[in-house]
Amino acid sequence: MPGLTHGRIMGGVIATPDLDAALADYRDRLGLAVVEQGPLPADLAAAWGTPGVAGHACATLQPTSGTPCFLRLVEQPLPPDFLPTRTYGWAAYEITVEEVFGWPARLAGSGFDIVGPPKEIPGLPYFVAMQMLGRGREMIYLNEVRQDTPSSDLPRAASPVDHVFITILATPDRIATMQWYARHLGLDEGDSYTIPYTMISRAFGLPLDRLSTISMAQKGRMPIIEVDDYPPAATVRGRDAGMLPPGNALVTLAVESLAATGLDFIVPPARRGGPLYGDRWAATAIGSAGELLELIEIG
Repeated sequence: MPGLTHGRIMGGVIATPDLDAALADYRDRLGLAVVEQGPLPADLAAAWGTPGVAGHACATLQPTSGTPCFLRLVEQPLPPDFLPTRTYGWAAYEITVEEVFGWPARLAGSGFDIVGPPKEIPGLPYFVAMQMLGRGREMIYLNEVRQDTPSSDLPRAASPVDHVFITILATPDRIATMQWYARHLGLDEGDSYTIPYTMISRAFGLPLDRLSTISMAQKGRMPIIEVDDYPPAATVRGRDAGMLPPGNALVTLAVESLAATGLDFIVPPARRGGPLYGDRWAATAIGSAGELLELIEIG
């Protein structure tokens, strides 16, 4: 696949309670193109350590720009007690878009619940973002890039809604997680910020001026994972046996070599076809915060 380099985000999996309704949101409202649809293969579900979703309805979507980054929607029941931004694991997918201030009106009446309208932040001229929850309580950031930061290159959207360019990871130990990704994937430590993170504070009922520290794991100047320290009240994300974690369930990254990661995979690597895998070797591991991390070998 052209444009793929080590560490590049190739996709995210979203667990959703109603695939048809989710397609109305992601395909018909956001304008992503469906490139594959059908039951989730049993061997892939086993590779994720989630055999309970074998055969469940699944759809793979790609931005119309053709960027090799894919969102997969997998149908599974939504646990009634699942609350976003309160548990460890993948907390959000950040997608580069055009004209972010126009998206609240365009999404009116959809299944997306806008929890953070677009807002320019003084002192952060690089982007303008908004936050919303989907039907599976997955957190999606729509982010209009204005300019690169001093330490990273931020991608401009080549279609109204383009690709995931940062994934947000909630962790009980930010420093240990950064070291884990450096050791296994060779990611570099970018900037860290200590800021009032209202999305986290609001989720835990804490003062909105409470400070949280976040760090960026990147490769060179390419940002990949924002690692967030969560308050002590955060918990491990519950999920039913054999099922995906609810919400933002799994992230797929490109790597030069699966063997070089030194990771213990859930099942041995297998060569997979289709738009996302492209007949490449892939395997899934469990990260330092309990997150499902799928890796595709591009070397």
